[in-house]
Amino acid sequence: MAESHSVEPARWRRAIDLVIDSFTGRFCRVEPRRAAAGFVTGLLADLRIKTCWQLAEQAGHGRPDAMQRLLYRAKWDADAVRDDVRKVVIDRLGDPDGVLVVDETGDLKKGVHTVGVQRQYTGTAGRIENAQVGVFLAYASRHGHTLIDRRVYLPKSWTDDRQRCERAGVPDDVVFATRSELADDMISAAVKALVPARWVAADEAYGNNSRLRSALRKLRLGYVLAVSCDHLVPIDGGKTRCRADRLAADLPATAWTRRSAGDGSKGPRFYDWAWLTDVGADGDPDDDGRHSLLVRRNNTTGEMAFYRCWTPGSATLAQLVRVAGIRWIVEEGFQAGKGQAGLDQHQVRRWTSWHRFTTLAMAALAVLAICAADARTTDRPAPPNMIELTTNEIRRLINVLLIRPTHSIAHRLHWSNWRRRHQARARRAHHARRLNLETQP
Repeated sequence: MAESHSVEPARWRRAIDLVIDSFTGRFCRVEPRRAAAGFVTGLLADLRIKTCWQLAEQAGHGRPDAMQRLLYRAKWDADAVRDDVRKVVIDRLGDPDGVLVVDETGDLKKGVHTVGVQRQYTGTAGRIENAQVGVFLAYASRHGHTLIDRRVYLPKSWTDDRQRCERAGVPDDVVFATRSELADDMISAAVKALVPARWVAADEAYGNNSRLRSALRKLRLGYVLAVSCDHLVPIDGGKTRCRADRLAADLPATAWTRRSAGDGSKGPRFYDWAWLTDVGADGDPDDDGRHSLLVRRNNTTGEMAFYRCWTPGSATLAQLVRVAGIRWIVEEGFQAGKGQAGLDQHQVRRWTSWHRFTTLAMAALAVLAICAADARTTDRPAPPNMIELTTNEIRRLINVLLIRPTHSIAHRLHWSNWRRRHQARARRAHHARRLNLETQP
C-alpha cells in the first residue's frame, strides 16, 4: 500500500465528525440536527448539482422537505454555527503569524428577487452582470487555509427599498454597508473571537479604501493591501504625494530583488520586488507604526502591482512578500468552495437561507482543509514522484472510501417519479398563471 501513504480514512472520518459535532448543539430538535449532518455530508458527495433535491436523494430521504425546511423554517442560528466552524478551523489551523484575507465572489442570477441581486460588476464574469455578490473572509497559516466568514452585499437599490427587503427576509436593522465595511465587520469579529492573526491581505478593491486601512491600524493588524497604480503615496515626510507607478518608474536597478511569493501549482512564483520604506504616514501620523510601499514586478512581462503596507512593529521584506503572496489563497478557497462544496449552488432567494446554505458549505470546506492539514503532517510524507494530497483528491477519496451513495434502484426510481410529478405541477401552475394574465382586462 505504498501508493496510499497518506490516505487515512479513519482520520478523515474523525474530521467530518469533528466539524459536524461542533455545531449540532445549535439545533433543539433531532430532525434538523440530522438534516444538517446529511446536508454537509451531501455537499462533500460526488454530486454534479448540490441543491436540496439532490442532497435529499443522496441522504436517502424520500422527499426534499427536510433539507428545504433546514434552510427556510427550522429554528437555528447560522451565525452561531459559523462561529463553531471557525473555532474548529482555528483549533487545527491557527498560528500566531496567521493571515486574514478578504475578497468577494459573485454568483450570476436571473430575475430580481434573490437577495442582493442587481446588475453589478463581478469578477466571476469579469463584467457587469445580473449577479449576487458575497464578501468572504479566509484564514491562512502555515498549516492550511479555508473560508471562515461571509456577508451578502446589499446594494442601495435593496436597502432603500424596505418592502423589497421585507419580501426577501432581510432584518429591519440591516442598512447599507459598502463591501469594505463588510470586510471591516468580519475582521473585527475575528479579532474579537481571538482568531490568531498578525496580518491582513486584500486586493485593490479593499486596499484603496482609506477607512479600512485606518480600521486595521486601530486593530493593530499589519497589512499588505494591493492598491491601484494611480494610488497617491505620501513622500518627503508627507509634504507631497506621488502616484505609486511613478515612484516605481524612478527606482534604480539596485532597488529590485528577486523573491518567491510562495509555491504555486507549477512551483515557486518568482517576482522582482522593491520596498520603499520612507513613505509618509497613511492618515493619523501618531499610529506608532511603520508605513511602506511594496512593488511587485513580473520579470517576464514587466507588469507591476503595488501594495500599501503597515506594521505595528518592525518587519522584513520577506514577511511582506509572504503576505502579498498569500492573498491568492482566497481565490483557491472560492475555487474549492464552488468546485468541491457547492458554494455557488444554493438556489435560494431569502436572506436567512443564503446565510444558512453558505455556512454549511463553509463547514464542508473546513472538513477538506482539516483533512489536507492532517495529510501534510502525517509521519508518511509523499514520495518524490508524487505531490501532497489536495482538497480535490481528498474529496474524491472520501467519496470512494467513506460516503456510501444510495444505489437502490427503487430509491432512484422513486426520485425520478417525484421529480417528474413536481415538474408537472410547476408546468400547470405556470400555464394557469399565464392564462390568468392573458384574460385580465
